[in-house]
Amino acid sequence: MPDIYLTINDADPALLAEIANGLEMRAALPQQIEILETYLGDVEFPANARVLDVGCGTGAQSRTLIKRPDVAEVVGADQAQFLLARARELGAGLEGLRFAEASGDDLPFEAASFDVVVAHTVLTHVADPEAVLSELFRVLRPGGTLAICDGDFSTMSASIGDRDPLQACAESFVEHQVNDAWLMRRLPRIVREAGFVPGRARSYNFIETEDPATTANWFRRGADGLVKEGRIGPDLAEALKAEIDRRVDAGTYFGGMKYDSLISKKPE
Repeated sequence: MPDIYLTINDADPALLAEIANGLEMRAALPQQIEILETYLGDVEFPANARVLDVGCGTGAQSRTLIKRPDVAEVVGADQAQFLLARARELGAGLEGLRFAEASGDDLPFEAASFDVVVAHTVLTHVADPEAVLSELFRVLRPGGTLAICDGDFSTMSASIGDRDPLQACAESFVEHQVNDAWLMRRLPRIVREAGFVPGRARSYNFIETEDPATTANWFRRGADGLVKEGRIGPDLAEALKAEIDRRVDAGTYFGGMKYDSLISKKPE
């Protein structure tokens, strides 16, 4: 089945609420905060920077960006109407922050109008990342910076041993929630072809063992995806979800994947 984000405005409202809550929960995790702060620390923000947060979702990264001392304005752009409504609600009252409904491959902004563009966990979910990067190149000023961070979803794992049945849930989640699980491994070539000059690259391990705030929900949704496709019955899906809970209680739970970041420049 295709990535839910490709047709997100047609998604069930309950699922949209779950996605929105999950985005905010993920953004609040100490490991995720550290990832964001680390790669933003690699960005040279000019004084009074104008920043585009493309694929902003509920605006968690946008709210972080507008609080940076050299940032004067942040525009969060997303095509998901439900997520944008949540972003506007959560970002109300933050001076210099606004949101726009827009697809990453067709941005309603003038050329060379942003100093920095941030694409946080976006490109693996779009149908045509090359088209998005072309648009980001267009709206970024010469000498401006593109900061990309996304998951290497090919590394997502629930396994604690060989032939672990929960790994099927992890793989199902990726199949239903990610358009291109391998994108980050091709990213340096793709940004070069878009005209950027790649710079600092980093990798980060994201691991949950105790109190798995995000990965356990990912794997539960993966079990539901297996049922939806008719691969397993609902009784087995409930058993897999119970196994997640059992491992958490027993202290044997594992869920994790790798994230990568790449900082690139638009030539002067």
